[in-house]
Amino acid sequence: MKNKIPEEVIGEIFPRKVKRSNLSEEVYDQLKKMILSGKFKKGQRLVEEKLALRLNVSRNPVQIALLRLRKEKLVNWKYKKGTFIT
Repeated sequence: MKNKIPEEVIGEIFPRKVKRSNLSEEVYDQLKKMILSGKFKKGQRLVEEKLALRLNVSRNPVQIALLRLRKEKLVNWKYKKGTFIT
């Protein structure tokens, strides 16, 4: 094809996307900093949809980050109630 766009031009227009694992890692880091700095208060509910909108990401990286925070006992998940700061 004679009208094909060179790969280097495509690379400049569409830079490599952030990998999913890196994105969830960034969300995790941001949430952890906010928890440890006291921006979130003990007992405060974290709503996935609101966090995703605020951080400009989909819910999936937020869910992954919250799971990691649960393992570290920084948040607690209650059935049919949600995720709360511990």
